[in-house]
Amino acid sequence: MSDNALVYIHGKGGTASAAGTFKPLFPEYEIFGFDYKAENPWEAEPEFREYITALYKEYGPLTVIASSLGAYFLMISGVGSMIKKAFFVSPIVDMERLIKDMMVGANVTEEELKEKGIISISEDMILSWDYLSWVREHPVTWNVQTCILYGERDHLQSIDTMRGFAESINADLTVMPNGEHWFHTEEQTEFREKWLNKSK
Repeated sequence: MSDNALVYIHGKGGTASAAGTFKPLFPEYEIFGFDYKAENPWEAEPEFREYITALYKEYGPLTVIASSLGAYFLMISGVGSMIKKAFFVSPIVDMERLIKDMMVGANVTEEELKEKGIISISEDMILSWDYLSWVREHPVTWNVQTCILYGERDHLQSIDTMRGFAESINADLTVMPNGEHWFHTEEQTEFREKWLNKSK
């Protein structure tokens, strides 16, 4: 058994099974894929803390690769002291900004959302007053050595938002020209691998 553990945390719609793709890049690590069930931050907070704490007790400080929503859930779960290095791919770093952008796109005001509680804006997307309120009451605090990979054409978080966050935590930020939020094409996957090799 390795003394080093790496945890892969997928984004919304992703799967923990993708963790296996990182084994060739981190051959000296035990690789784990976190198949979390939480769909909102107040469920994620205890679930992530329990999972990370259990691995930390066995392996010590962990290395983490987290994507999109998974990175946000990790940051709000209060486990930073158990992580020695984090690699974030297209992380959601300003959830309030994202929700407000979605509200503007759906022509929904704060007053409407507060009054109705939940507003469906597409088949798989809803706006929730409870979610927005929770996010505002629990700002992200993150003090971990972090490397961030961001796609230039990311439609969920702007480059200014990402740069501001990276500067605030002294993270290393790499921007892929023409990259998207979801790194899934052959070119994007290859770019991500090179980035991980260079950053680790």
